[in-house]
Amino acid sequence: MANKIPRVPVREQDPAVRATNFQEVCLGYSLEEATLEASRCLNCKNPRCIAACPVGIQIPSFIEALKSGDVKGAAEIIAKDSSLPSICGRVCPQESQCEGSCILGIKGESVAIGKLERYVGDWRLNNPQPTELPAKNGRRVAIVGSGPAGLACASDLAKLGYDVTVFEALHEIGGVLVYGIPEFRLPKKGVVAKEIESVRSLGVKFETDVIVGRTVTIDSLMDEEGFDAVFIGSGAGLPRFMGIEGENLNGVLSANEFLTRANLMRAYDEQYDTPIYVGQRVVVVGGGNVAMDAVRTAKRLGAEATIVYRRSEAELPARVEEVHHAKEEGIEFRMLTNPTHVIGDEKGWVKGINCLKMELGEPDASGRRSPIEVAGSDFEIECDVVIMALGTSPNPLIAATTDNLETSRRGCIVADEAGRTTRPGVFAGGDAVTGAATVILAMGAGRKAAAAIDEYLQNK
Repeated sequence: MANKIPRVPVREQDPAVRATNFQEVCLGYSLEEATLEASRCLNCKNPRCIAACPVGIQIPSFIEALKSGDVKGAAEIIAKDSSLPSICGRVCPQESQCEGSCILGIKGESVAIGKLERYVGDWRLNNPQPTELPAKNGRRVAIVGSGPAGLACASDLAKLGYDVTVFEALHEIGGVLVYGIPEFRLPKKGVVAKEIESVRSLGVKFETDVIVGRTVTIDSLMDEEGFDAVFIGSGAGLPRFMGIEGENLNGVLSANEFLTRANLMRAYDEQYDTPIYVGQRVVVVGGGNVAMDAVRTAKRLGAEATIVYRRSEAELPARVEEVHHAKEEGIEFRMLTNPTHVIGDEKGWVKGINCLKMELGEPDASGRRSPIEVAGSDFEIECDVVIMALGTSPNPLIAATTDNLETSRRGCIVADEAGRTTRPGVFAGGDAVTGAATVILAMGAGRKAAAAIDEYLQNK
């Protein structure tokens, strides 16, 4: 039976080697490996994996095509629901979504859906197919932000005949895909740039260095430039700090700043002269995917790197795969540890971080057990750099310069499930609405908003 076939392992760089370079960790499947893994799928009559996919990819159908060697057919099936399969196959938390719902995972190992999607997506990037588009319908839509939510929304609207323009605040297109996720997890030239070009091939236009709220406003886009609707997919790029003593010392920075400098300014590339100070020892505070990205980047830049997290490993919000890779690469994990203040030297530079040991009490509102300080357990970790990876919130600039756009107490734009905001004609989705989340959830929000925008303009 198909479920007796063991899961096909994915080739990876040796941990000792990859910890010193920025080349991709996971090397992906060959056609033979992908076909063998696809043969494990039971093609369930009631596939739970589809319901667990935020963009609704017809997973059994594309795997069935791949199983028979029809990679082109598999790519066409995926393309109906996802505009960024090579990206999603690499960075989506499949273990808690499609693969987590796979029936084979109940008593064994689920089908490697993410790795199969990556294989098909990469084939499509290397074998681009012409796309037949409908005639333009005369309606114009502005997209604010070129991250996953904006790209997904733009793709779906372009396929429906809309004239779509994407406005990006930075000088490179891609949002968090470019500046937030390290090269060793998501190659920029080989994957992100090609995925963006596939969106551009649909007729989508891009304008960079446009800060909505400064260069233009939502009001001017609609009232002066004639856009019929606007989608806000500007993400959540405003970093949070702990508010503890010493956070203003030289050597304390947010994970956003650190990763942006490393990724967008290519500090990882020896051909670029981008200074990025890591010293000899780096402590990253936090336990999410961004924390893993930051600590593994610091390791590759030559520092001894440590994660400090106030709960236990069981509560780590990061993907299991990322934690596993970090441990393989020699990252130290200091669990049940909470910083109380950053220690500086006489010149104002970081020289350490003071921490308390914690123990877990009763579950909090999120269901995770609340950490409680252990009295008298103070200790110091010597370090040169402290990176705060504590989550982010949306930049308040857009809402502050737009009439009738309601925001929540956390600064997120208020929108319903379809992305409709409190201002007619303005839609929003992704991290700008939910706060920091995943690439695939942002894409799902972008797709829902595209459908709502089409309905709104058809009925207008």
